[in-house]
Amino acid sequence: MGGVFNYNRGMGIGRCGVCLMVVLGMGTTLARGEAQSWELQNGQWRPVGGEASTRPVSDATLDRAELLLTHNGYVAAMNMMLTWIKQNKKSPLMDRAILLLAESYFQNGDRLTAFYECDHLMDDFSDSPLYYRALEMQYKIAEEFLDGYRRRLFGMAVLSAEGEAVEMLYRIQQRSPGSPLAEKALLRTADYYYATSQFDLSGDTYTAYVKQYPRSPMVPRARLRAAFSSLAQFRGLPYDATPLLDARTQLIDLAMAYPDLAKEENLEDVMQRIDKSFARKILHTANFYVRTHDRASAVYQYRFLMQAYPDSPEAQEAKQALAKMPASAMKNSPPPTGGDYAPATQPSVE
Repeated sequence: MGGVFNYNRGMGIGRCGVCLMVVLGMGTTLARGEAQSWELQNGQWRPVGGEASTRPVSDATLDRAELLLTHNGYVAAMNMMLTWIKQNKKSPLMDRAILLLAESYFQNGDRLTAFYECDHLMDDFSDSPLYYRALEMQYKIAEEFLDGYRRRLFGMAVLSAEGEAVEMLYRIQQRSPGSPLAEKALLRTADYYYATSQFDLSGDTYTAYVKQYPRSPMVPRARLRAAFSSLAQFRGLPYDATPLLDARTQLIDLAMAYPDLAKEENLEDVMQRIDKSFARKILHTANFYVRTHDRASAVYQYRFLMQAYPDSPEAQEAKQALAKMPASAMKNSPPPTGGDYAPATQPSVE
């Protein structure tokens, strides 16, 4: 199986990432390959059927360890696997033994070591039918870390591992491009950024998801979250309004593509509130020019506000402010129709 990435066993904490739905069931039946196997074909991960295999059917020690794991006997299973691996370095069942060892560490609460053992399997046995099963375990570990599971320090679970979890999800995508698990990892990363108010990263990651998986049924939700991520980045009237512009454009496109979703999420009300923010932003800018004695620019902004949002309370304030302006400031041409802050459907100007 080609196209597999190799990594060092160490894990760096990164903000890279660019993850969905629920964790695939893992179980502890690691031996006989009942679960679906995947392989890389022409750049895409595809499920493979039950081709004939020359691998041994079973091993008494591995079978015993697996049975122990089904009854929480992870300490005995761990010791059994460590001894077996030392004594059977050339065994064709080494990949199964490593995955059983990873499951032992997982049940013992040592999620990070379990993750590294899965790395061991995928690095050294890239053609193993258990490759994708190891990825599933890694995804489960990453998701648990994002959900609050903590690493151990001096035997106590006290260290947050959310940074490592995001890196884990990124590595899962790199190891299985195009697979269902890679899609899950990408959306899960975006959801984590959104839940933790890292809206610049969540917006980028949701956008990457939509671009990479345009036919996914999760695309409408991802696009909605991307728009809300943009909206959340607007810091207030004194600051750049680009996030508002981006959010409104995204919401308009979303409402046109998914009218039912727009109605369900009441996007019309959201866009109206965005337009109110734009009106306040233009008025704030115009008043700033008044305070700095740039009356010509202030007039331009007041006129634009009256043109773009004629029915707003801010437009009435602008009209009153214009009445107080000197004639010298009023001689410039009015602003053109439209503009950065203008509504998508331009109202008529009276």
